[in-house]
Amino acid sequence: MAYVDGFVAPVPTGNRDAFRKHAAVAAAVFKEFGALKVVDCWENDVPEGEVTSFPLAVQRKEGEGVVFGWILWPSREVRDAAMRKAMEDPRMQQDSNPMPFDGKRLVYGGFEIIHEA
Repeated sequence: MAYVDGFVAPVPTGNRDAFRKHAAVAAAVFKEFGALKVVDCWENDVPEGEVTSFPLAVQRKEGEGVVFGWILWPSREVRDAAMRKAMEDPRMQQDSNPMPFDGKRLVYGGFEIIHEA
């Protein structure tokens, strides 16, 4: 059964192009190790919430945008094996592909698909 990794992250607006480059490298690695699709989206209509919202979830600061993305995998087993390989891959190391955002405020998780239309 297909599996999805999802994430939300705050990225300084000045790092938008750096994020795009970072994401392109990561996507190539994930796809090489079995991902079916990798999608990264920059906020366009993301309202501030009073109780919950994307900006609140990542503690967005002035001058930051919210990025939302997901990776579609054929199964959790493929994802688990790929993540182990990806984290060891030199292309994913901080010195060769630094994260252009505060990783401590990254919200992520794996999801089992329960409905698709």
